[in-house]
Amino acid sequence: MPQTPHIERHFTASNTVRDIVIGMSDGLTVPFALTAGLSGAVNTTSIILTAGLAEIAAGSIAMGLGGYLAAKSDAEQYFSERVREETEVCEKPEVEAGEVADVFQSYGLTAEESQPVVDALRKQPQGWVDFMMRFELGLEKPDPKRALISAATIAGAYIAGGFIPLGPYIVISVASTALIVSTVVTLIALTIFGYSKGHFTGESPVRSALQTVLIGGLAATAAFIIARAIS
Repeated sequence: MPQTPHIERHFTASNTVRDIVIGMSDGLTVPFALTAGLSGAVNTTSIILTAGLAEIAAGSIAMGLGGYLAAKSDAEQYFSERVREETEVCEKPEVEAGEVADVFQSYGLTAEESQPVVDALRKQPQGWVDFMMRFELGLEKPDPKRALISAATIAGAYIAGGFIPLGPYIVISVASTALIVSTVVTLIALTIFGYSKGHFTGESPVRSALQTVLIGGLAATAAFIIARAIS
């Protein structure tokens, strides 16, 4: 009897989603808080627009650079640990073999059940090191292009998010009116973004949407009140 082949579909773009979440969340929140705060202090949209554009430029560069350095640091840590593991496999094979057995036993295998696998790995030094990197240290081999991709993704998401609260100030000359439109548009965007983030990360979409809106709304409200009080 023919059987339908079992196909498993797993989400594998977690790094990209993480970068988009980092960039978009700050891109929506920080410029929103800035424009709201300035709207509480000045009535000139040109000043708000200039400050908003400057913030988006500076913020996207800073966030992108942070993502680049973080990815480079992860890669450097991986290769440093790999060199150490390769050295230990050559110089302390018995100790490393014991650590492999410990990994299998942590999954419920007995020493007798894990011994054939340990012996097989000892015959494949590179596979042995790969195993130790992944299951002992929890490190995955980084993509050599990861740093640049991460930087571009975070910066691009920041820019895309930043223009949502800033957009109304581009087309509306009255600051108070632009603030109202910006608030409505940004809160809708935060809701959609939070819901989508929850969907892709496994969190409750509704809870994620509410948290995102709450954080963005509180930041903008605080900035507006402080700016209005100072002015």
